[in-house]
Order: sequence, then C-alpha cells, then structure tokens
Amino acid sequence: MMSAMPLVRRVARPLLAMIFVYGGLDALRNPAAKAPAADKVLTRLPPALPVIGTTEQLVRADAAAKVLGGTMLALGRFPRLSALGLIATLVPTTLAGHRPWEETDPVQRKLQTLQVCKNASILGGLLLATVDTEGRPSLGWRARRAGRDVQRTVAGTRAVVSARRPD
Repeated sequence: MMSAMPLVRRVARPLLAMIFVYGGLDALRNPAAKAPAADKVLTRLPPALPVIGTTEQLVRADAAAKVLGGTMLALGRFPRLSALGLIATLVPTTLAGHRPWEETDPVQRKLQTLQVCKNASILGGLLLATVDTEGRPSLGWRARRAGRDVQRTVAGTRAVVSARRPD
C-alpha cells in the first residue's frame, strides 16, 4: 500500500510556498510601499552591521529570496533548505510589517495581531518542512552511520593484519 505522504507533500509545499512567491513578486514590483515598514526595523540595528545601500534595495533582495525560496519549495527542490531560507525572511518581515503593539486603533491592532498569528502558523509549516526527510535518513544519521562503518572497517582491517603477522 502506498503512503499518502508523497501526495500530501506535492500539494502542501506549493500551498505553503504560494504566499512567499506572491508577496515576493509584489514587493519586487513595488518596493517603495514596503520600505517604510522595513525602515522601522533597520533603524534599530547597530550601525556597524552591513546593510544593502537603501531600504528599497533590501526590500528587493528580501523579495527575490522569497520568490526563489518559494519557487524551490513549491517544486520540491532542496525543500528543507528552501524552508530554512524562507524562515530567515519571514521573521524580519513579520517584525517589520506587523507591529500590533504600536497600533492605537483597536481594529488595526486586532488586524495586525491576526497577521502575526498567520505568520506564526506559516512559520510552523516551514519548521515542519525543514525536518521532513521524505522518509529517508537525515544527513546527520547518515554521517553518524558512515563514521561507524569506517570504524568497523578499520577494526576489521586491523584484525586481518594482526592475524596474518608471523609471531
């Protein structure tokens, strides 16, 4: 019996990626609309941190990362790495664009809180995608296994060499 997971991955990854591709394309087309929100976060960073020339350039770079990461995740190409990259774009975007603690209007505060909750939910999906090995052993497991195999081979070779030595 075939598992439903391959089908779920084929559907879930594009659905999860859609928001990044759409939002990234929108930010690439109109970075000036996103720049004021990004400025709120950038002004709090230490001046020694390397920053791309202008806020609009940073918005474009972030947008390109979202489009690339979202496309790669949707296509199932390097999905764990793509999801990790999307996490790296989602957190600062959320901090810049959705600041309910700064809203005085209760309706806007509620809307911004909802957006933070939505992004937290997306973050949960991305975290799951970063640990999904598609039923194959993880790289860490394979590395540990290879290390043990090398140790066994060396021990076996020593035993053979020791057995052949004349006393």
